[in-house]
Amino acid sequence: MKTIVITGASEGLGAEMARQLAATHGSACALVLAARNANALAAVAASCEALGAQTLVVPTDVSVEPQCRALVDATVARFGRIDVLVNNAGMSAQALLADVQAADLAWYETLMRINHWGSVWCTHAALPHLKAARGRILAVSSLAGLVGVPGRTAYSATKFAMTGFFEALRTELLGAGVSVTIAYPGVVATEIRRRGFNAAGQPAGTSGLKEDQAMPVATCVRLMLAGLERRQREVLMTPRDKLARVLKFLWPALVDKMALAALNDDVKPR
Repeated sequence: MKTIVITGASEGLGAEMARQLAATHGSACALVLAARNANALAAVAASCEALGAQTLVVPTDVSVEPQCRALVDATVARFGRIDVLVNNAGMSAQALLADVQAADLAWYETLMRINHWGSVWCTHAALPHLKAARGRILAVSSLAGLVGVPGRTAYSATKFAMTGFFEALRTELLGAGVSVTIAYPGVVATEIRRRGFNAAGQPAGTSGLKEDQAMPVATCVRLMLAGLERRQREVLMTPRDKLARVLKFLWPALVDKMALAALNDDVKPR
């Protein structure tokens, strides 16, 4: 039986990932669901158990290192192993740097603790168990972790940090049999952008990005899980995303314009 740990599992991509894994593997998988909202986690766990999966709910704030380590300890105490770690927990932010007051810059650090350090702490704690299982790591970065997006200086910084960390870790683990797959979702139909920080470090309430072509959550998760199963190095979601990555090196000024065009008019730099 595979034991799969998913952070940020209470809603959005994490919750859908748990449901798809339960539907695919049923009783052959144990899902460890981590996030801050215990009630939402319980609801996701119930839907997965209805599909035959075993579950363990571990309320966790990944911005707190001891809670990340406690998540791993609880998993091993219950199931004795970790086969897959999905670093999915994350928070968004939408603010032009010029609009952020010096007194409010602390939320940049908070965002880094959630998006980057939470992944580092969970991975460090789980690494011996993943090595023992010759397991898999899935890091959910963002297209903003490959291409800087205006208005997302803080968010892009956290996701670039994730990308660099997991690319280096992949090389470190070449001889250990542990694969590292980095996923780069673009705009997906979740609430993450509306709940992310604004310039004052408060919930934004709006997206800031054009969402008329947002990818369905289920589609994004299917692509990520397929890449995880095949132990792919990375998962880019669309041909446009793949093109943007190539153009960044061949025609970077064009990519800057593409990134700017993705913003709603009311949040573009003035």
